[in-house]
Amino acid sequence: MAQGSDSNDASYKSPSPGSRPSSSDDVKKVMRREKNRIAAQKSRMRQTQKADSLHLESENLEKENAALRKEVKQLTEEANYLSSVLSSHEPLCTGLAPQTPDLLYPPHQSSYHRQHIAVPHYQR
Repeated sequence: MAQGSDSNDASYKSPSPGSRPSSSDDVKKVMRREKNRIAAQKSRMRQTQKADSLHLESENLEKENAALRKEVKQLTEEANYLSSVLSSHEPLCTGLAPQTPDLLYPPHQSSYHRQHIAVPHYQR
């Protein structure tokens, strides 16, 4: 963490323990540098905390993404299974045969049902 600190600055010389700054300008410089050093340290700390926070958020989003992909795979498999069950049932189905010639609904066709199966409304 010593990077960028005033201890590496060749133009800055800390006063020796027994000496005092000779003028008010020197005191102001020392105070300004100390204040700047503290501000830089706080800034680096905030930057590190932000990076840590973003890293944790990234890990959590990756876990959530993996869980959602797993759920999509399961639901796709379920939709395929239900579609195959429906396809095997359609030739045997007599309950949906048209009763009257003036029905407003299309006849019982597999493409009609696959449209509805493709978006599962299945509740567990």
